[in-house]
Parts: sequence; C-alpha cells; structure tokens
Amino acid sequence: MPAADLAGWLARLEKLHPTDIEMGLDRVAEVARRLGICQPTAKVFTVTGTNGKGSTCAALDSLLRQAGLKTGLYTSPHLMAYNERVSIDGQLATDRQLCEAFVEIDLARAEISLTYFEFGTLAAMLLFKRAGMDAWVLEVGLGGRLDAVNIIDPDVAVVTSIDLDHQEYLGDTRDAVGFEKAGILRQGKSLICSETDLPPSFTAAITRLKVPMHQRGSSYGWEATPVGWVLWGIDSKDLSRRIEGLAPAQLPRDNLASAVQAFWAAGLDLTDALIAKALSDAHVVGRLEKRTISWHGQPRRLLLDVGHNPHAAAFLRDQLRTRKLNRHAVFGLLADKDLAGVVKPLLGMFDSWAIAPLPSSRARPNIELVTHLTASGERVEAYGSIAAALEQTLENTPTSTEIVIFGSFFCVSAAILWLDQKTWEVSNG
Repeated sequence: MPAADLAGWLARLEKLHPTDIEMGLDRVAEVARRLGICQPTAKVFTVTGTNGKGSTCAALDSLLRQAGLKTGLYTSPHLMAYNERVSIDGQLATDRQLCEAFVEIDLARAEISLTYFEFGTLAAMLLFKRAGMDAWVLEVGLGGRLDAVNIIDPDVAVVTSIDLDHQEYLGDTRDAVGFEKAGILRQGKSLICSETDLPPSFTAAITRLKVPMHQRGSSYGWEATPVGWVLWGIDSKDLSRRIEGLAPAQLPRDNLASAVQAFWAAGLDLTDALIAKALSDAHVVGRLEKRTISWHGQPRRLLLDVGHNPHAAAFLRDQLRTRKLNRHAVFGLLADKDLAGVVKPLLGMFDSWAIAPLPSSRARPNIELVTHLTASGERVEAYGSIAAALEQTLENTPTSTEIVIFGSFFCVSAAILWLDQKTWEVSNG
C-alpha cells in the first residue's frame, strides 16, 4: 500500500530497491517515458562537478527568476527536510505535491525497481512539467553519465570542477572522473566549464561532440577590486560583457561567474543591476553560512560549511585565510570520505578540534578521527554527538573566537537542528 504522508513515503522508498545506488539509466528512463517527461519544452540546465554544484544552481535559479522565468530547481542532498530538494518557482515543494508525484510514479513504474534518488528525480521532473516551468535547473547527484538527471538532454551543461570523490563509483583518477562528468554533454550544445585543468577524457568528449565551450579564465571569469569584484564573460549577443562594482557575496565567485555565463549562453540577459541583485539574493543553507548566536548573553560567531572532500576543504581554508580570527572546529566525517585529504589543507587553522560521530550508519568512528588528528599535531576533544561537541565548544572557548562546523551534510544538519531547538538565543547573520 502507498504511504499516507511524506515521512512514510521516504521510509518506503529507502526499502524499495536492494541498493542505495545503482548506476545506469535504463530503468529510470523507461519510467520517465511512461510518465511523458523525457522531452520537456522548458529550457534545461544540467550542473555537475565535484564541488560547487549547489551554489551554481542557486545562483542560476536566482538569475532565471529575476528574468521573469518560472523555474524548477532540483538539488541534493537536503539538510533538514526532503522538500529542500525540489523548488518550484522559488518555493519548496509541499508534502502533498511530493506524495502525489510519488503515487503517480509508483503506478507508472509497475514492475520496475527504482532507487530512492531515482524516485526523487522523477518526482521533481514530474512536478516541474505539471507546473509549466519555463526553465529546469538540475543538479547531478553522482558523476553525470549514469546519473538519473541525465535522462534529460540539457540546453546548457555546466561543469564546476573535476576532482576525486565517490571513487567507488566514479574511478580513482581525474581522467576517470572527467569521463563520467562529460556524460552530461550533448552534441553541439553549450558547455560552461569552471574547471581549468581538464583531463584528456573530458577534452576528447568536447572534440567528439563538437561542444562549444566557455571556460573560466578564458571566456569568462572574475577579478577582485578594492571596492568589490568584477565579473566578465560573453553575453547573449556573443559580445564581451563586464559587470563592475559587485558587492561581496556569500557564495564562491567562481560558481557565481559560471551561473551568469550559463545564463548568457542560453540566450538570456538582464541589466547589470539586476544581475548583481540576483547574485546577491542567491543563497545555499550550510555553504559558508555565517550565524551569530547569543550564548550566556554574549554574541558568538559560527560558520557552517557542508564541504566534505579535499577540494572543498582547500576552498574552506582559502576563505578562512581572508579573515584573521582565532578558530575552533566542530568536525565529523563519513567513513567513505578521504579523512587525510580533508584534514591536510586545514592543519594549523584551528586552536582545537571537537570531533563527534555523525547521525548516520556510515559515520567514521571517533577513534579514527582522534588518531589521525593527534598524529597530525592537532588538539582534539571527542564527544558523543555533534550537538554535544558544539555546546561544549561554546562553553569552553573565548567569546572572541569563531566556531567552524564542517565535514559533512550530516554534521551541519545536526548542528542546525540543535541551534533551531534553541531559537530563543539564535539569530542568523
């Protein structure tokens, strides 16, 4: 029997397929065909990359809506609620909308088994089609070539970065990863590529498919200035464009620039002022997110970041270096992530590390975190949960320090859950 509510549906979806991940498009493409969602009339943007997908998608969605288009935005994973994955013209999908989509997909699939992610991807696409969205922004969940979103041909493909992650599925070389991410490219369709060091497999796909590429640092990019930053690229009329005086933004500027170039490559445009507003409005919960809380009547600075691989850790380090502060870390990591690669860029950045297991069966044990960090010369305290680690760090550190909470979506979500339970003393900003 179908579940009655969203929680029930999600619990059911977790058990329907024998594995969490099964690479391949045949099953999900057949169900999409039965649902009639394989060829949307909307303009489609597909975004892949080792890091930076979420912020690029958020900025692109903001630009499209600023241009007056109705947008469907599909991202993953979520932090606090599943609804975060599906946004319809700037509003999160409701429980009812998602449940109704799940019912329809369940009927259409019949004998076909789908994974949790495949079910969710089809639900987003079905809702976008039913709502008559003008543009779809689809974030790849894993790789690209065999990811469920790749059943749809994009008008513009965006690749944010190419690095090692999920090696058990994507391969243990950058060339193997590049081959998987090149799978979202389509014959003659535009590619926006923020990665500047392209592996041979990726460049071969560009040549074979005759893909027109805009690459960061060549066709587009950004520059820092004493009063903000400047963005430049090739606009919708194939003319050079330069937008000056942009205000500091929360999201990485590489990704903001890529979003603008994808917007232009789709034949769309806005005034400089409206582009600046769209970029300022773009926001991703848990990505370099600053919060200020009142703790025992004193303001305390927090920084939350969902980065969980070496590339993301290096980016976090670079952002921390721009502000001279004493810092303490609250950190947890999944067992299938590169502990040494994540820790290495951040050695010496924190006065101490408070570590804890994550609320997941895939959590890396405390003993492994303590052993590695201690051997690396770091000060470490172990706790039973992220909530306990954060609370004790607040209790035992000077009010002038910044607490950086990072290492996983699970880590940040656990921290946000604890903070939200104390709303009487928390403010964002």
